[in-house]
Amino acid sequence: MGFSGECGRRGGYMEICGFGDDVMDEIRKVASVTLCPNIGGQILTSLAMDPPKLGDGCFENFMAEKEDIRLSLAKRAKTLASAFSSLEGMTCNRVEGAIYAFPRIHLPAAAIKAAKAEGMSPDLFYACRLLDATGIAVVPGSGFHQVSGRNKATGTWHIRCTILPGEDKIKVMIPRLKEFHESFMNEFRDRS
Repeated sequence: MGFSGECGRRGGYMEICGFGDDVMDEIRKVASVTLCPNIGGQILTSLAMDPPKLGDGCFENFMAEKEDIRLSLAKRAKTLASAFSSLEGMTCNRVEGAIYAFPRIHLPAAAIKAAKAEGMSPDLFYACRLLDATGIAVVPGSGFHQVSGRNKATGTWHIRCTILPGEDKIKVMIPRLKEFHESFMNEFRDRS
């Protein structure tokens, strides 16, 4: 299995079988239109597809680093999912095999009404307020075509939050997130 993760570096490959020459010509044309080759991405893809093997001089270091990264990602995923689930009106499934948590936000009716008055979806409204108040950037789930839910008036709302910031940054982020969320919920709490 290939394993690589370095921010700002991307690479990939594809295998194409069973297509006619006309399709292959178009694919080659698209692949050749880049202004500069992605040499770094090509090198990293090659390394990911052929990692060090037992007996290679760097094998032990590679395996130790790989395990450290895996354990750290698992810890960050668990920490963020737990933090989101501890917040009033939020639920978050365990993060498995991805670099994102997708907590569901059960927003008060007043928050949904305020979002509509601003011409925003409720999750975008929440995400913008979170960014303005804390500097924490999340992506509103409405951009991912989430299910409307049974209650068309309220729907379901989610945010997407990456687990990639270091453990130290996540430790600093969580108290800011909790403070914001508590304030947000208090501001828009249903007072019936």
